[in-house]
Amino acid sequence: MKNIWYPGNRVDLLENGEAFFPAVFDAIRHARREVLLETFIVFEDKVGWALHQALIEAAGRGVQVDVLIDGFGSADLSADYISRLVAAGVRVHTFDPAVRVFGLRFNVLRRMHRKIVVVDAERAFVGGINYSADHLGDFGPQAKQDYAVELVGPIVDEIHRFARATVGRPVADADEAARRPSASSRWRGAWWGPGRTNGSLLASASASAAPAGGAEALFVRRDNVQHPNDIERYYRVAIRRARERVLIANAYFFPGYRLLRELRRAARRGVEVTLILQGEPDVPIARAAASTLYDYFIKAGVKIYEYCERPLHGKVAVIDDEWSTVGSSNLDPLSLSLNLEANVVLRDRPFARHLRARLEHLIEHSCTQVQADGKSHWAWWAQLRGFFVFHFLRRFPVWASRLPTHRPRLESMDSVAVDRDPSGPRGAATASPGSAPRSPSTAASLPASRLVAPGRL
Repeated sequence: MKNIWYPGNRVDLLENGEAFFPAVFDAIRHARREVLLETFIVFEDKVGWALHQALIEAAGRGVQVDVLIDGFGSADLSADYISRLVAAGVRVHTFDPAVRVFGLRFNVLRRMHRKIVVVDAERAFVGGINYSADHLGDFGPQAKQDYAVELVGPIVDEIHRFARATVGRPVADADEAARRPSASSRWRGAWWGPGRTNGSLLASASASAAPAGGAEALFVRRDNVQHPNDIERYYRVAIRRARERVLIANAYFFPGYRLLRELRRAARRGVEVTLILQGEPDVPIARAAASTLYDYFIKAGVKIYEYCERPLHGKVAVIDDEWSTVGSSNLDPLSLSLNLEANVVLRDRPFARHLRARLEHLIEHSCTQVQADGKSHWAWWAQLRGFFVFHFLRRFPVWASRLPTHRPRLESMDSVAVDRDPSGPRGAATASPGSAPRSPSTAASLPASRLVAPGRL
């Protein structure tokens, strides 16, 4: 299936939890028909419980609510938390849950890492922000810097169809036909204009949602079947066609060799290439991996800045003030070769300029530029290290395809049985078909499992 560009959208940047959570919770509180929510992580903290309340209130008004969480990222939600949602009528789904072995989780590969919300098929949110208090500034020095977007317009139809299908609620055939681009849709060049194609279709104004703004938007996902490299491909094509500047802020930066090569080539042909990476990482090995690439880039003229105020969790990019992307996908082996991810790609000059201004604000106030090492006696080691890194990256997609390819399960928790053993599946609650759901009061009297943050977001 070809990716489709939808014109006529409004897009608003939401920076950090301070902007994202109020917007999402307000949309859920005003939902009239449907809420679809996918996330990697929900924690039982002030943010997780605020989400919990908003979802229960929506279900109480008769809104159809579906929530999809990841079986690794949200493995420790308590029976109390889940059973209250289920009792209120919220359909809770777990992506690829797994039984713990000696209290440890081994289902780390091929995670559902997307962060998507769709409300009433009218508003959509896509980005990298999980539902946890560490996305708020008052969390302290470990609060994360991150981004999402709110979308209104025809692109929401595409995201809505995708989110419904994921939880087993496909859009009715008649509605689907009405939402598809008409036969008059035309092939369009990539963001830099006609004459060059990138395999994308530009939808005509026939999409059911009325135009809401001037942005052209593309919903891009990565999976392990039909779209294994779509997100990386759009990055590479945009970088290859860049004329003036490439600005990327990415938390876990360790991309494949082809993307590395495009960045280096862009810098050598005079494009201003700037990377904002982690300087105060929540996962130290992420910074160590990225730092092995510094000499390779700096020698080609790439500018590298480390964001040092707090952990960087963003996954955004701006190219030539024309093309931009915001989403859940890091530029590392997990996101590019294993996880299920979702980004939106945008062609909108005002939004691109705004995002660039926010990133440049980080550079000016919170970043340190990485300088060339200059230690010649280490040159041989850097070259040897670079050789092994590059060849590992070049072959990683092939190696990843040989990792276990079990069919991930989407488990609907239409009833909840409480597992009193905290080392059991998901630490507290497991689906038990045929059992009666427990009331909130019953679940509340049971001990909740201890919440442990996974080591990789």
